[in-house]
Amino acid sequence: MSARSDHQARPQSPRPAPAPARAVPSAPAGDARLAFWAEQAARLDWDTAWDQVLDWSDAPFARWFAGGRLNVAYNCVDRHVEAGHGDQVAFHWEGEPGDTRTITYAELRREVCRTANALLSLGLRAGDRVAIQLPMIPEAVFAMLACARLGLPHSVVFGGFSPAALQSRIEDAGARLLITSDGQYRRGRAEPMKANTDEATSLTPGVEHVLVVRRTGTQVPWTEGRDLWWHELVDGQSDRHVPEAFDAEHPLFILYTSGTTGRPKGILHTSGGYLTQAAYTHRTVFGIDPDHDVYWCTADVGWITGHTYIVYGPLANRTTSVLYEGTPNTPHEGRHFEIIEKYGVSVYYTAPTLIRTFMKWGGDIPARYDLSSIGVLGSVGEPINPEAWLWYREHIGAGRAPVVDTWWQTETGAVMIAPPPDSPRFKPGSAQTPVPGISAKVVDDQGREVGRGESGYLVLDQPWPSMLRGVWGDDDRYRETYWSRFAAQGYYFAGDGARYDEDGDIWLLGRVDDVMNVSGHRISTSEVESALVSHPAVAEAAVVGATDATTGQAIVAFVILRASAGGEVATEALREHVAREIGPIAKPRQIMVVPELPKTRSGKIMRRLLRDVAENREVGDVTTLADASVMDRINAGLTDASRRAD
Repeated sequence: MSARSDHQARPQSPRPAPAPARAVPSAPAGDARLAFWAEQAARLDWDTAWDQVLDWSDAPFARWFAGGRLNVAYNCVDRHVEAGHGDQVAFHWEGEPGDTRTITYAELRREVCRTANALLSLGLRAGDRVAIQLPMIPEAVFAMLACARLGLPHSVVFGGFSPAALQSRIEDAGARLLITSDGQYRRGRAEPMKANTDEATSLTPGVEHVLVVRRTGTQVPWTEGRDLWWHELVDGQSDRHVPEAFDAEHPLFILYTSGTTGRPKGILHTSGGYLTQAAYTHRTVFGIDPDHDVYWCTADVGWITGHTYIVYGPLANRTTSVLYEGTPNTPHEGRHFEIIEKYGVSVYYTAPTLIRTFMKWGGDIPARYDLSSIGVLGSVGEPINPEAWLWYREHIGAGRAPVVDTWWQTETGAVMIAPPPDSPRFKPGSAQTPVPGISAKVVDDQGREVGRGESGYLVLDQPWPSMLRGVWGDDDRYRETYWSRFAAQGYYFAGDGARYDEDGDIWLLGRVDDVMNVSGHRISTSEVESALVSHPAVAEAAVVGATDATTGQAIVAFVILRASAGGEVATEALREHVAREIGPIAKPRQIMVVPELPKTRSGKIMRRLLRDVAENREVGDVTTLADASVMDRINAGLTDASRRAD
């Protein structure tokens, strides 16, 4: 029995004190780098050992651990049960309405085996693709792991995506099965899901079956012969299944991400290299101790963060995790802190957008809860401004927990740049250094590394195990999108701007699309946003570059004021504040005070829509917003302000 077999609530003893600060190791070079990754891969269970750590002969298409064979689900579940940890909790699940479920590793294995046997009964075989659109419920994890167990590449589609978005992803992947639910809970309401998926599958004849989880109990449309209830098909299956080993390069999943053309890109990740880096980074970036830590990544499984740091990385490391279905303010704004207190969460990994939302709600809310179990805080999704970093550490981490700011992408598969949790020198707002085994540079337009204190483009100059293996069905798009910008140097271009500070540490500046060119000066939207949020009257800010006849681009800012400001602050004062913080060149042309910012259900600010407003265009597609009416409120508020000014 594991040391945490009875871990059903918060621990009686705090997280062990961190080890003394140590020197941060640099990325190994050349053969040492490959030996380093071989050492990390050896921590997994392999059915057949690899012949070659890295085959880069067909660059930019990599083969990591060539010749090796393993089963991803076995590494995430079975081996822990076989080692005597079956009673350890894998997930503490919290439903939005307040229902809960505790899932041990032994139970997880039984559920994954039942699900795998159910998929086999539908005639699916290794290589077939499965689409999954589910809420944050345990069945989402069961489905992903069952697919991995059977060698079925899964395509998880975020539950908030429209039927058209789901349809395009099903068609592109050529999925034979869709797994969905009758509905999902959002902010206290049961919202439909099956009806939306039916709209998508009406135009995807390749889908042979739709497997439906009963979550809300609402009545749903039904197609006899195609639609199947999860509880009727899965629950009666045998809970035993012998996993098959697959090649290290066998496709594990396809995950769609936005493309500049508007057509989503199906990012392909394979098995051995991806799991190696997912497990390694989860273990080391957060300093995970599987015998003591309770870990919570607040992402949705529909995004890469959910894949790597809710499912595959934590389970490969035998971690006890929290899985939460609902929103941060349902039924109240202290919900996350209530959950942290209940389960004794020691590692909490979330997005800057949510941190700034907590800031807006006020520090008095987390102060009501016992958050003393927190030992490490993480940030993911976008560059975190120093003010949010400091607030996060002070109000959630009691001024002592390290804040690990991580940079990575859907395409990289796992964390690439982050300070270790025992770093002796954290810098609020900086991801700082590549993790050991990773090589990254900041370069200029010609691919030459820039000096300290200078800005440029972030590139990866060496292949890494969890790297994407291409764009599904479109090798040319893969080469053009990621490798053409610095083809002569053989660099992967991440699409992000970055700068070195005077110590040589890396500061991410956001997507190149979000780096504005004002009179020939490159200015990051995140830098201006950080300057605005540092003003005591500003709770949240979003900045876009708008076309300007004189300067090429001009800075337009949208700000939400803190309640304490009483709605009374001169925008000219905010413009001067930015000029003082960054320089006169960064002074916004216009600052608009708004009640809300347009965000997706994952919390990402839709700057595209704000750019439409800034350039007086008709607002584009709002279907992926958490609240589509927010743009109406923004426009109404701006119209009222304009009338008052007149």
